[in-house]
Amino acid sequence: MPITKATPKSTAVQLIPGEQMTSSGKASTNSGKAKPAARAQKPPAAKAHSAASEEIVSGVRISHPERILFPERGISKGDLARYCAAVADRMLPFAAGHLLSLVRAPQGLKGPRFYQKHAGDGFPQEIREIPVRESSGETESYMYVQDAQGLIAAVQMGALEFHIWGSRFDALETPDRLVFDLDPDEGLDFTTVKDAATALREALTEIGLKSMPMVTGGKGVHVIVPLIAQATWPEAKAFAKAFAQGFAEREPQKFIATMSKEKRKGVIFIDWLRNERGATAVAPYSTRARPGGPVATPTSWDELADLKSANSFHIPDILARIEGGCDPWRDLANVRQSLTREMLDRLGAKAAD
Repeated sequence: MPITKATPKSTAVQLIPGEQMTSSGKASTNSGKAKPAARAQKPPAAKAHSAASEEIVSGVRISHPERILFPERGISKGDLARYCAAVADRMLPFAAGHLLSLVRAPQGLKGPRFYQKHAGDGFPQEIREIPVRESSGETESYMYVQDAQGLIAAVQMGALEFHIWGSRFDALETPDRLVFDLDPDEGLDFTTVKDAATALREALTEIGLKSMPMVTGGKGVHVIVPLIAQATWPEAKAFAKAFAQGFAEREPQKFIATMSKEKRKGVIFIDWLRNERGATAVAPYSTRARPGGPVATPTSWDELADLKSANSFHIPDILARIEGGCDPWRDLANVRQSLTREMLDRLGAKAAD
């Protein structure tokens, strides 16, 4: 894919319109069971700026708020900014302070898209920067946000998707979660994916780890394991690799843990590669750069069992859930667990891998 450099500090990978972006180098519950809301609902109104083509949302200037980003549902740039303001209290506990990559589509889905992990000149100050040493030994400036204004400022820069590292910038070498991304082959129904997620949950529970599901807004499910930031990235990667491979070896007719496209026919790929330094995964409550703007949505295990697809939720549904007090991950911050040497030894995981 061609590389577009917006500024000397900015690296953006241009994606073909309609192409999906992937990233890899890619509990306790309070389930408050709720169905996706059927009624249409707009994000709360913002204060209008004096200029007709601007709005101020939570103190952030949004230019061209009328620009339609998701034509299938009539979602505008202003709508998306107000959505980020409304959802910030749910999103920030998981996304704040984590290094950030953005999928930008300043003209909406019909225009060019960019995958960007370095802020450029002209980025709002609400999008913060920090120097990070890369595997090459060079140091680059990475983005992160700390508050609602940071999320909204990213929308001002054309962001449709937020992807985050699995560790905070102030504890960069010790992840605070694991992500197992269940990616089904074309033709597999969502019931198969849900059953797979439940099977992963049970296997993790046997080891002593609680997990929660998130539908991705695409076709898969992320099984999230919250962690105390204690294990190193090599240890987390070794555990994730050994766990996924062992799972696939037990049921090879259902699962695979390698990226080989040729071997993924009719099975679910357990993508464990998001559990390494520099890899990202879509943030909870982020919209996706797909028709209609589906949202990556945390659910409870009970709710997941009743869902019909991984892209069941859209902005009006999320706003209705917030209004109704539905917060399936409310207690996730209280889960105190970590990877132990016993767990690594039980799986035969070697950090040197």
